[in-house]
Amino acid sequence: MKIAGIDLGYRPVLLAPMDEVTDLSFRFMCKHFGAAMMYTEFVSSDGLIRDAGASVAKLRIYDYERPIGIQLYGHLIDAMVEAARIAEQAQPDVIDINFGCPMKKIANRGAGSGMMCDVPKMVEMTRQIVSAVRTPVTAKTRLGWDENSQNIVEVAERLQDVGIQALTIHGRTRSQMYKGEADWTLIGAVKSNPRMTIPIVGNGDVKSPERAKEMFERYGVDGVMVGRASYGRPWIFEEINRYLATGELLPQPSVSRRVEIAKLHFMKSLEYKHGKSSIYEMRRHFCSYFSGLPDFKPTRLKLVTSENPQEILALLDYVKERWGDRG
Repeated sequence: MKIAGIDLGYRPVLLAPMDEVTDLSFRFMCKHFGAAMMYTEFVSSDGLIRDAGASVAKLRIYDYERPIGIQLYGHLIDAMVEAARIAEQAQPDVIDINFGCPMKKIANRGAGSGMMCDVPKMVEMTRQIVSAVRTPVTAKTRLGWDENSQNIVEVAERLQDVGIQALTIHGRTRSQMYKGEADWTLIGAVKSNPRMTIPIVGNGDVKSPERAKEMFERYGVDGVMVGRASYGRPWIFEEINRYLATGELLPQPSVSRRVEIAKLHFMKSLEYKHGKSSIYEMRRHFCSYFSGLPDFKPTRLKLVTSENPQEILALLDYVKERWGDRG
């Protein structure tokens, strides 16, 4: 699979852009385990053009992360174009347009998947961004706004016609949010459309190596994207890559191994971030790394309330001592 001149190899597995998840420390972990391409958290176009600190900070990328995309969202064409120019200065490999986020605070303003309700505006925004930057432009969408407007086949053609270099499709409508099972049939319809020449990446419910292989083989997509299944499980990329290459299913890491992974993740968070945010933003990951352990609730409570790095590291050592032999 190639995006413009970027070769991602055969059947690549990509990390989805996720707000408050795909920060530098989490991306480090996913790259470590073999993610073929990654994306930043959602970056607000309004925040970028106002030079808001939180938005600008999300533009920070490192060479070891490449290839990497910066994903932008917004509902105003002029602001999105200006934000794309600003983002380009960070030298990402691609600029990705967020037409897929279903969160109310984004979609109800007409951004993210809210754009699915105004296809002409979506197309015009994309055309202007493509014209404004030299960096390859890609997009991520959903099937449509609701079950009565699943217009992704038409949308895909129109976005390709104005110059996007690849399209990722989440197999749900905006109205579904993350409920129910992702429907890949329309993703397959886009891929099999003879008018489509750009790479098509499928997203939604890729939770296992077997599922990833099935999506490649059944729907012919060029790549698959993993989102929520990577929470507390960055090694899913290694699992999928190994299974696609050899048919081997890797055993799940022991608790001892998960503790070492969580420690590395935590140390990277401390390295990349300043202040308490390096601790606060790890809390969701700690819960996910050790989900399902018996009698874990008191320890989990301590992990997600402590603000002392040394205490957190000691708690992780305790987890290893108490549950370390479990798979």
